[in-house]
Amino acid sequence: MDVINKSVMDRLGAQSQEFRHTQPYPWIRISDFLYPEKFDQLCKDLPDPVLFESQMGYKRAHGQASHDRLALQYRPALEKVLTPSWRDFIHELHSEAYKDFWREMLGLTPRTPVILTMHWHYAPSGASISPHTDARRKIGSHIFYFNTPEDWEEAWGGQTLVLDDGGKWPRHSAPVYTDLREAGASQVLGNRSFLFAQTDHSWHAVKAVQCPPGHFRKVFIVVANRLTPQVIWRRVRGKDADGYRLAGGVQKN
Repeated sequence: MDVINKSVMDRLGAQSQEFRHTQPYPWIRISDFLYPEKFDQLCKDLPDPVLFESQMGYKRAHGQASHDRLALQYRPALEKVLTPSWRDFIHELHSEAYKDFWREMLGLTPRTPVILTMHWHYAPSGASISPHTDARRKIGSHIFYFNTPEDWEEAWGGQTLVLDDGGKWPRHSAPVYTDLREAGASQVLGNRSFLFAQTDHSWHAVKAVQCPPGHFRKVFIVVANRLTPQVIWRRVRGKDADGYRLAGGVQKN
């Protein structure tokens, strides 16, 4: 693998049992998952914000506050506007080696289907992600952070927060920060990523970023999905597991 540092991936795999027993749900901070020079190039080659759709202020189910960001969903048709560095990275993410990494981390059998979807999120000043758990079809997320000390300061925020509900809140609810205990947080600067497994209580959030205008919290998220009837039906209709048309524009149809 030319972009992903396989030795780091193998080291994490060796820690998979410890990962699965992490409380309040499986999560881990990761350093140097990508080779340094490849990370630097990916930062330079991030997609232009003009390609993104605004998801600012959208109403969410269950009374949850909005998830504010600019979003770009990966689909094969996007490859013509991506740089070679991003095409190479995404091709490695689609490899069996990376899917096997997911299977090992989550304790799945070698034949368990792992369906990946991917998207970029840019968060402007004041944007936040309210406490939530993810859809049941998702088995985990791997968040890659693409900010550096040249364009971001740690004090501006942007960390993904691990929140502990003590097993009290159903997934279809809307707890606020005072209802939850902060159990951990990601790191956002440099060659960092953050991986967590989806459970009924895998609450996470991002508090409002405090960057100056013109700056963005920049992440690329790989979501691992299980093969559910919903995912199969979406595939039949030419959509990815998240419901985006594989051959269409950036917006859901």
